[in-house]
Amino acid sequence: QVLLVESGGGLVQPGGSLRLSCAASGSIFSISIMGWFRQAPGKQRELVAGFNSDGSRNYADSAKGRFTISRDNAKNTVYLQMNILKPEDTAVYYCNAIELGHVYWGQGTQVTVSS
Repeated sequence: QVLLVESGGGLVQPGGSLRLSCAASGSIFSISIMGWFRQAPGKQRELVAGFNSDGSRNYADSAKGRFTISRDNAKNTVYLQMNILKPEDTAVYYCNAIELGHVYWGQGTQVTVSS
């Protein structure tokens, strides 16, 4: 069982930056994969960034070059640094993790990019 709690969302102007955090608790030592997804109104949830099984990073085309996923193992936390934000980045961002074959989701954090 894994609990994921996101934070760091908010309202930002186009071109601005935000850093999202996802703190994991529970069976953290069994987590094999972690990543970030987002879901905009009327759209399907999509992968934004994630760690591959070998530790390498994987990014959506729309995020590549602007977003960076990172982690702090000591804090059991994964981050999503988002730079040069665009209105189309507006969505609820969800942290996810896979633990022993089970998929877990955080509650989501709203990111709104607007002038």
